[in-house]
Amino acid sequence: MNYGKKGAGRREKEFSKGNMNKKRAGVLCIKIVLILFLLAAAATVCAGAYFVKGVIDSAPEIEAIDAAPTGYMTTVLDTDGEVTAELVASGSNRVYAVLDEIPEDLQHAFVAIEDARFYDHHGIDVKGILRAGVKGLTTGSFSEGASTLTQQLLKNNVFDGWTSEGKAERVVRKLQEQYLALELEKKVSKEWIMENYLNTINLGQNTLGVQAASKRYFGKDVSDLNLSECAVLAAITQNPSKYNPITSPEDNAKRRQKVLDNMLDQGYISQEQHDEALKDDVYERIEKYNTKTQESSNVTSYFVDALTKQLIEDLQEAGYTESQAYKELYSGGLTVYSTQDSKIQKICDEEANSSSNYSGKSKISFSYALSIEREDGTVENYSDQTMLSFYRKKTGNNNFSINYDSEKEAQAAVDDYREEMLKEGGSIIGENITFTPEPQVSVTVMDQHTGTVQAIVGGRGEKSGSQTLNRATGVRRQPGSTFKILSTYAPALESGKYTLGTTVLDEPYRYQNGKEVKNANRRYQGYITIRSAIAQSVNVVAVKTLTDITPEKGYEYLKKFGFDDLTTDDVGQPMALGGLQYGVKNIELAAAFAAVANSGTYTEPILYTKVLDRDGNVLLENEPQTRSVIEESTAFLLTSAMQDVLKSGTGVAANFSGMTIAAKTGTTNDNRDTWLAGFSPYYTCVVWGGNDDNTSLTSTRYSKLIWKDIMQRIHAGKQNTGFSVPKGIVKVSICKTSGLLPLPGICDDVYTEYFAKGSEPEETCDLHVEATICKDSGLLAGDYCPDESKQDGVFIKKDAEGKVPEDTQAQILPEDTCDVHTEDTQEEGILDKIFPNLRDNKDNQGQSEGHSHDGQNE
Repeated sequence: MNYGKKGAGRREKEFSKGNMNKKRAGVLCIKIVLILFLLAAAATVCAGAYFVKGVIDSAPEIEAIDAAPTGYMTTVLDTDGEVTAELVASGSNRVYAVLDEIPEDLQHAFVAIEDARFYDHHGIDVKGILRAGVKGLTTGSFSEGASTLTQQLLKNNVFDGWTSEGKAERVVRKLQEQYLALELEKKVSKEWIMENYLNTINLGQNTLGVQAASKRYFGKDVSDLNLSECAVLAAITQNPSKYNPITSPEDNAKRRQKVLDNMLDQGYISQEQHDEALKDDVYERIEKYNTKTQESSNVTSYFVDALTKQLIEDLQEAGYTESQAYKELYSGGLTVYSTQDSKIQKICDEEANSSSNYSGKSKISFSYALSIEREDGTVENYSDQTMLSFYRKKTGNNNFSINYDSEKEAQAAVDDYREEMLKEGGSIIGENITFTPEPQVSVTVMDQHTGTVQAIVGGRGEKSGSQTLNRATGVRRQPGSTFKILSTYAPALESGKYTLGTTVLDEPYRYQNGKEVKNANRRYQGYITIRSAIAQSVNVVAVKTLTDITPEKGYEYLKKFGFDDLTTDDVGQPMALGGLQYGVKNIELAAAFAAVANSGTYTEPILYTKVLDRDGNVLLENEPQTRSVIEESTAFLLTSAMQDVLKSGTGVAANFSGMTIAAKTGTTNDNRDTWLAGFSPYYTCVVWGGNDDNTSLTSTRYSKLIWKDIMQRIHAGKQNTGFSVPKGIVKVSICKTSGLLPLPGICDDVYTEYFAKGSEPEETCDLHVEATICKDSGLLAGDYCPDESKQDGVFIKKDAEGKVPEDTQAQILPEDTCDVHTEDTQEEGILDKIFPNLRDNKDNQGQSEGHSHDGQNE
């Protein structure tokens, strides 16, 4: 190898030359790639710029838009086209407030939680956009928003249709929104934007804007709000449902603290103000002011309350958010065609509030809330439940009721309780009481053929506010024996195993857990038909029947009947008598009975038929959903039996002439609830009665009287068409004891029953038997019984299980033969015939001997 100077130089030269060539090639490649990348980037930027330019060019001119809030009255019409309610954007749900009336704390609270750089940016928050973009790229979620108050104002008041936009449309709208935000801030001041924003936002409970919200939650003008209350309102806006301070005070409290923390960090409040606001028990005051009486002009009826709830749900299903749905309903200028019949509604309201339908003097109940600040600064809150617990412990009565004879007595009980609570020291910082007449009532009237709800009564007494407690649509109570029709007899008849003529032995019976099943009259009737068991509401027969067809089958049918909230925890024998975990709503029970009235077809109850937007276009169309639950023949059979409930059964107090009607009564344990659910060929009506505190009623009769008066009045002038008999129904004469074909001359309790064709009995009575008994022994006559002692008769014999009725008017067939007239007694009888004087001589001899003996003793 050549390691000389010359060789080494030549080698170095060759090496350096090759390296340089490679290096030059690499650099050239990088330059080419970089140029291509730059060209691609430039093309992308150009394309993006062209797209953005096109989007901006298509945006409305800033001079042509009005970002101020606008509101349109929504009108509710009844079935005659008459206005029954006006849902107004200004007044009841928006009251405009100028910025000078809005506290700076409230303005700063919204800025702190919604748009921290509001006073610094020019319409869009670049930092916020970059932050949201980085977070989206790193997490894969682009859910974090960067909208400014200016953008939100434009979105709510300028852009239409964004509630149903796709992803591409959303990108276009956001770009236009940002562009217009920049343009708007060139045109108007920050104060103008703040004022209009605070008058636009949805703050829940049907309120738009801070003034209406202040009235709704605190009962005072927005200008009078303190820092704590300002933070409550600012906490609502992100999610009016989740952060509702009335229904979700805990969630609102967490959000309120974040508002206050942000205000502190951003320099709007001091640490002392921050801490003082957090100590404020603002939610107790909200509860107090929320129950205050509102102006009657703003109070909606129970029907409209239920209607607005259904409309909000349906708008959300159509793609609106909850906030958007509320805004559309209360400021969209909609026309709502409701199903309410004002004439029927008026009748229902009158009868539900008529004192003549209630026995005795009404009681007065109340809802009471109390807040006490103790001497150490702690705050204690007391509610109805704590007061009830106090009185129950004091009186030793676990059924203590807060129902009093007068408002004065109720107030006295409140005063005594307040005094007891103050014995430990402290002062009252919040107190609220609302009086209510008791017992209470609810009513639902439906057209069973269309599913349209004609009238709703959610309570008795003056309605003091909108969206108050609605006992027809918002309260669950135990349905009692009304449930026998739906949970037991409907599936039993459908099974083919039972007919209205099937007889079941009414006897002492226990649930599987050993608890006794008691009939309401504490008596047993022996063999009784399903028809009679329905009419007389016999508990034992219902429980026996459900046990036989299985509670699982009953639960399956209840689901078909529309009781969607029932769970498998409700499956059990008590379900036959309406024993449930949480009970049912009045409107649910009405829809279920309407299915029976509608030949077995269930129709989802509806409160409106269509909704038009302010331009007259159809926004919502409400076609009721239907499904078959039971056969037409089964529905007819149940209807026929329920007619007897009113004619001769437990519902005679609700019967009236002039219209064919059918119904079922229901009463729960200790008379805590009273029901009457029934129908005519036209309407289904369900009436519930009970005390709000679930204490026992002194009388359960009033539900029947109210049902009778309502149904009689709403049918005045209507033709009595009766219930039509469907095809496949046959009439058969049967024995009422066995439910089978009668034995001629033997079965004397024969009546004619309806049957679904194919289910009528083919066998003859197996319970009645003709037999001869001995009058002297009461047993079957034997060969030795004399003719004069024999008596022919009809008796009931044991059934296949060896059972006989324990409490019945019928004679039970003896199993044994006469033991009075036997072979021995027959021999004595023959001797008497041969020697007729023998017995007399013996008797005389005995008497003589007796006298002789007596004489000797003397």
